[in-house]
Amino acid sequence: MSEVNIIVILGPTATGKTRLAVQLAHTLDGEIISADSRQVYRHMDIGTGKDLSEYTIGNKRIPHHLIDIIDPKNEYSVFHFKRDFLAAFSQIAAARKVPILCGGTGLYLESVLRDFTLPEVPPDPELRRRLEKKSLEDLRQLLGKLNPALHNTTDLQNKKRLIRAIEIASDSSKEETLPEHIIKDFLKPKFFVLGIRYPREILRRRITNRLRERLDGGLVREVEKLIARGISHRKLEYFGLEYRYISRYLQNELSWNDMFQKLNSAIHQFSKRQMTFFRHLQRKGVEIHWLEGNDYKTAVNLLKTKGIWPQE
Repeated sequence: MSEVNIIVILGPTATGKTRLAVQLAHTLDGEIISADSRQVYRHMDIGTGKDLSEYTIGNKRIPHHLIDIIDPKNEYSVFHFKRDFLAAFSQIAAARKVPILCGGTGLYLESVLRDFTLPEVPPDPELRRRLEKKSLEDLRQLLGKLNPALHNTTDLQNKKRLIRAIEIASDSSKEETLPEHIIKDFLKPKFFVLGIRYPREILRRRITNRLRERLDGGLVREVEKLIARGISHRKLEYFGLEYRYISRYLQNELSWNDMFQKLNSAIHQFSKRQMTFFRHLQRKGVEIHWLEGNDYKTAVNLLKTKGIWPQE
């Protein structure tokens, strides 16, 4: 049998990662760990694509981890993700189940696939207020001076993550990392990575159709409920494209048609950036076995080839 002890399923948005993960978990007696930076938040279901109904096959509910674990008012970072991933992975492996890491958040995936040591740095509200006033380009230049050895250039497109990266790079206590006993006591993950991709035109149709389904399924109402719970429009800007553009629509900054067109276009661009990031992972030595579409049979054959599939 292979020494692999965890399967990873990654890919750009709207490729059906959850469905494949659930199918494999059902057959392999596995449990799923989410690698999605927004699915950790409660009350954010439609916009984050949790698709919780997909976690049931027949009468069997597939266990899942790192979904619905914190309130949207709280902070959650890649440090917290890696800590929680290690705990979930260890728990699943100790129960002799098969861990399956599934998601598309690049920095989360990279933190475990390339085993980064991450600092735990508390938020600095005053620093954040000062940095908020700066442009994206000014923030990029500042971060470049503080940390020339950047490993994740994709995050240079996101103001919130830029500010967080500067916050970490500026902190005098950044030598504080995951406690040594946590790293030492956990079984070391050995990954087999499956990637899902589609031809560009097919993926474009999938993205647009899924957006329409989410809007028809109550996405605007979900955002209204978040606002009623005390989540500000300013914070909604940071929760990703769906929440950002619907927030602007609800503030009458965009018409319905403008909101849909701009949001749809932004998701397509985001999908391209995800694929660029996955190619970055490959250049850094992460081996990704690509599936052309959500191809369960090919995934099974690859797992059999690597000795990961159970003996028949």
